Amino acid sequence: MYKIQKNSTCKTGRNDPCPCGSGLKYKKCCLGKDGATKFYNTKKLYSQKYGIRLKQNADIEGIKKAGRLALKTLDLVESKIRPGMITDEINTLVHEFTIKNGAVPACLNYRGFPKSVCVSVNEVICHGIPGKRVLKDGDIVNVDVTSILDGYYADTSKTFFVGTPGSEAKKIVKVASESLIAGMSMVRAGNTIGDIGWAIQRHAEEKGCSVVREFVGHGVGFDFHEPPHIPHYGQRGEGIKLVSGMVFTIEPMINQGKRHLSILEDQWTAVTKDGLLTAQFEQTLLVTDNGFESLTPFDL
Repeated sequence: MYKIQKNSTCKTGRNDPCPCGSGLKYKKCCLGKDGATKFYNTKKLYSQKYGIRLKQNADIEGIKKAGRLALKTLDLVESKIRPGMITDEINTLVHEFTIKNGAVPACLNYRGFPKSVCVSVNEVICHGIPGKRVLKDGDIVNVDVTSILDGYYADTSKTFFVGTPGSEAKKIVKVASESLIAGMSMVRAGNTIGDIGWAIQRHAEEKGCSVVREFVGHGVGFDFHEPPHIPHYGQRGEGIKLVSGMVFTIEPMINQGKRHLSILEDQWTAVTKDGLLTAQFEQTLLVTDNGFESLTPFDL
C-alpha cells in the first residue's frame, strides 16, 4: 500500500478530468469551485492511502441500477420460497432471472464458489452452497444476491421465513434487522468505520445475541469486494473516517447463541459452532454529506 508522505499533495491539474464527472477538463468546468476540488483531492488521498475508490455520479447511478435488479431478484425468491423447496431451486431462480435481465451473478465461480447465490439456512451463517437441502416449515433462510450489471456490482441480502416461524426464529430475524438499522444510523461523512461496528455490537448484545467477527462488510461497486472492511463490532471513533462517495455494504451476521463458528469441509459454508440460529440482512450504502443513501433499499 502506498504511504502518503508528509509533504505530498493531491491537487487537480487544469487539464485533468473534472472531478464532478462532467467529462470536461477541470479548467473548462469546476476550476475555482471549492467543492469539486475538495472531492477530487479526497478521492486521490483515499485511493493512495487506503485503496478506497470513491464513486462519482455516473458510478452511483450504475450501482443503483444493479441494486434495483438485485432487489427484484430477492423479491422473486421471496414469492417462491415454501416448505419442501430445495435450496438449489433458489439458485436456479436467481441464475435464470439475472441472466434474463442482462446481468451476471457475481457469486458464480468467484474464487471457486460453484453456484450463483449464497443460500444459508438456520445455523448456516453465510456462504451456504445451494444443493439438495430441503426447506422445512419454520426454517429461516438468508439469500445473498450480488448482481453485476454493465460492469457495476450491487450486493444485498435478506433472511426469509419458511412457512410459520417459531418465537426463536422471529427474535433472531428481528435482532438482525435492527442491527443493520443501528449500523446504518452511524453512516455519515465525518463518522468512522468503528462507529458502525460499535452501534451494531451494542444493539445485538443488549438483545442477548452475538456478532460474528470473522466476516465483515466491504467496499463494492467497481468490484465484488473492495476496501474498506466494515467490521460489525468495534469502538466509537476508531478506524477510517467516512467521506462522501464511499460505497460499501453493511451485513451484520447475528447469532442466537455465541459468536463462534466452524467452516464445513466444502471450505465455504460457515455454521454456528453451537448449532443455534443465525440471521443476516445486508444493504449497499453510499456515504453522503448529510448521512447515507441505500443503493439497495428495502424496508427493515
